[in-house]
Amino acid sequence: MSRTIGILTGGGDVPGLNPCIKAVALRAIEHGDRVIGIRRGWGGLLQYNPDDPESASSCVLPLNLEVVRTIDRSGGTFLHSSRTNPAQTPASEVPQFLKGGVAGSGPLVDLTAHILKVLAYLKIDVLVPIGGGETLDYSLRMHQEGIPVVAIPQTMDNDVFGTDYCIGYSTAVSRSVEFITQLRSAIGSHERIGIVELFGRNSGETCLVSAYLSGVDRAVISEVPFDPDRLARLLADDRKKSPSQYAIMTISEGAHMIEGALEGPEGDPYAYRRASGIGAVTAEEIKRRTGLGVIYQQLAYMMRSGPPDSLDRMVAINFGTLAVDLIQERQYGRLVVLNEGRYGHETVCIISQGVKRVDVETFYDSANYRPKVAGVLGKPMFLY
Repeated sequence: MSRTIGILTGGGDVPGLNPCIKAVALRAIEHGDRVIGIRRGWGGLLQYNPDDPESASSCVLPLNLEVVRTIDRSGGTFLHSSRTNPAQTPASEVPQFLKGGVAGSGPLVDLTAHILKVLAYLKIDVLVPIGGGETLDYSLRMHQEGIPVVAIPQTMDNDVFGTDYCIGYSTAVSRSVEFITQLRSAIGSHERIGIVELFGRNSGETCLVSAYLSGVDRAVISEVPFDPDRLARLLADDRKKSPSQYAIMTISEGAHMIEGALEGPEGDPYAYRRASGIGAVTAEEIKRRTGLGVIYQQLAYMMRSGPPDSLDRMVAINFGTLAVDLIQERQYGRLVVLNEGRYGHETVCIISQGVKRVDVETFYDSANYRPKVAGVLGKPMFLY
């Protein structure tokens, strides 16, 4: 019996989403199933008004062979994305057509009842959400509400618990290594200290592996608070020993200094602490402590721009194919995973059973702020 499969992409976009969407559509159509693309993640379902048929075109898109034929040739997600969580919708963002029926007056509103109504109206039998922590959290909520779900992990932070690998990770690392290498010419030409800030709010894995592969002098990750005085001394020494008289480091956006590191003589934080990200603050502190010139570069969205590399394309296609195979076997409430180099699946509940962070003891020198890989024998391709 044919099914209707709904697919959506939520959270920050990453390279590899379009190949994954295409793989799901091709495999499902091959089995005689119908596929509906949901625009802007969970936001498409939130904004869909069953009483207004015209809202359909802006919220959903039927996927056939012609629609998906060329989507894998570009990065991002052609379905678009959002960080909408219908269980925690700000009162100011509740759709106008729903405001009359929303109970309560708190700052956040749970609109799950509306999402369930829309899914029933669209006759969606199975959901395939592709996303990171926030998107997958609501996928778990859908599972708990009785909606058949097969979820796919994507995030360049690679921090979804239960899987070694998420779509977008390889390309994010590749982009970071490429730009760090290119920045060396400017940093070296001016004999400065370079500070490159990379995404990684809760996990420093992308920053650490990018630092390891690009051979930077120091790396500061989200998991280990750092002492700016010690970091400044290390970088100044690195620069002094370099034939080109420069040093370079990476830092995760989620990194933080040891307690009290930014307190002034009167116990007041420096003014820029309130207005800047950790990379900019660290750059100012290194400059102040060493008296040396600093070049600060935040790679930000450049890390996830453009098409996926071959590895992300491979994983995206295989994740999408595996998801549909699980649907055919009626194995719902699952998360497709890649662990120790092998494809598999876990209960979608696993995402709430732990927090994925860098194994600091095995892969990081906390005293000297740099990657530490004692040996690779027996380790997976990306070390863990």
